[in-house]
Amino acid sequence: MNIELRHLRYFIAVAEELHFGHAAARLNISQPPLSQQIQILEQQVGARLLARTNRSVSLTPAGRQFLADSRQILNQVDEAAARALRLHQGETGELRIGFTSSAPFIKAVSDTLSSFRQRYPDVHIQTREINTREQIAPLNEGTLDLGLMRNTPLPETLAWEVILREPLLAMVPRNHPLATRTAVSLHELAQEPFVFFDPHVGTGLYDDILSLMRRYQLTPRIAQEVGEAMTIIGLVAAGLGVSILPASFHRVQLSEMCWIPIVEEDAVSEMWLVWSKHQEQGAAAARFKQQLLDMANG
Repeated sequence: MNIELRHLRYFIAVAEELHFGHAAARLNISQPPLSQQIQILEQQVGARLLARTNRSVSLTPAGRQFLADSRQILNQVDEAAARALRLHQGETGELRIGFTSSAPFIKAVSDTLSSFRQRYPDVHIQTREINTREQIAPLNEGTLDLGLMRNTPLPETLAWEVILREPLLAMVPRNHPLATRTAVSLHELAQEPFVFFDPHVGTGLYDDILSLMRRYQLTPRIAQEVGEAMTIIGLVAAGLGVSILPASFHRVQLSEMCWIPIVEEDAVSEMWLVWSKHQEQGAAAARFKQQLLDMANG
């Protein structure tokens, strides 16, 4: 059996018009080839679909059933093509994004997520909060489409662009002597008990901030090591020490602690958008990437 879609379209036209001449005009073909193709179709099916006389054309019982099925088949083909096109254009599908805990606090990121969700509601956005170092493997393997991470050494297999360069801020308890200052130096912070990330967690901020300290030959007196930035904020508010975090976290305001600018001009941190050079990227990921870069650079 070798039934083509055009055979179904020819048959539907004849079945709806019940007139070969009218159906041929509708299909923009001549009548003899149309009659020939209907005969070929009936041979393929093995049943008479149309009852013909010199004056009329009518559907046989088999023809009525074949007409209903043919319409359904063509509808399914049209729907399949539409779904494929929407997926190709990035209007459906899945978008898998990894991000560090600070990424949602960045306005360009939160605005892009919101606008992308409104514009492409049929794209399933799967987000994973995962630290910088732990994003590298899934990006390489293709289980993440995009990663939002702090600047860190990356393998040659990954590409990246900066979406934000922001100042680092000091955090001190509200009753701390430094709390009245309009700015503090890294040297002053290094003298205080420091609440910081556990080195085994793999956050990019760990390397970022310690590298900054080393540039000034400073080593912080780490009193508490934790896994999450929000835990650092909570422990500083509880009076267990001071710390440093990017300005994105300034949105978190607690009455027991305060944020203070740092004197050193190179006390900055970058947020990167990262993707694989070798994994094929879907249209939804490409759209999101471009939208975020436009938002960040606008």
